[in-house]
Amino acid sequence: MMTLTETLIAHLAERVTGSAKISYGGTEIDLTPPWSRRTMAELVEEATGIDFLALDLAGARGALRKLHADPDVPSWGHALEAAFGAKVEDTLIQPVHVTGFPRDISPLAKADRNDPRLVERFETYVYGWEVANAFSELNDPIDQRQRFEAQMQARAAGDEEAQPLDEDYVAALEYGLPPCGGLGVGIDRLVMLLTDSPSIRDVIAFPTMRPR
Repeated sequence: MMTLTETLIAHLAERVTGSAKISYGGTEIDLTPPWSRRTMAELVEEATGIDFLALDLAGARGALRKLHADPDVPSWGHALEAAFGAKVEDTLIQPVHVTGFPRDISPLAKADRNDPRLVERFETYVYGWEVANAFSELNDPIDQRQRFEAQMQARAAGDEEAQPLDEDYVAALEYGLPPCGGLGVGIDRLVMLLTDSPSIRDVIAFPTMRPR
């Protein structure tokens, strides 16, 4: 799926601009495959010197304090994500596939086979923006119900982005879902990059907030 993503975007760049090397806001970006593939934890460690994989929740919260980030997070996975957002995300100018996403923030993704704290998911970043998100679909109904229940607890604790329990979806998984995955590409951000547009209002199909 990562190969598909980078091949697709590089091909679009060549068709639109004539080259896989583009310029956005005066910054040169090389979209020529293959793109770098890095885990979220190693990128955070590279930027901060802190290995979140070696920490528990208390240690991860303490690490966020050292990074001057909000330590009031509900789980270890949210802590890793917060460190990534605070210290890494904006620095990812050249294209990179970020893997090793925490299970706590990925309720529909299949668990990583080597580390149960993580899932089989990646996000692709260009110019500090997420331009694609993909993961292997979780097809274990028992695991999925447990994930939903954990999300409901998080929602009760104030997490507005937590997923609600979907009984119909769990029931469908009980009938069976073959191994599969999905990919979502941020078309608006991609169009911004390829047309060197400074505002998303310039590229969205129905610019309801754009001045007349």
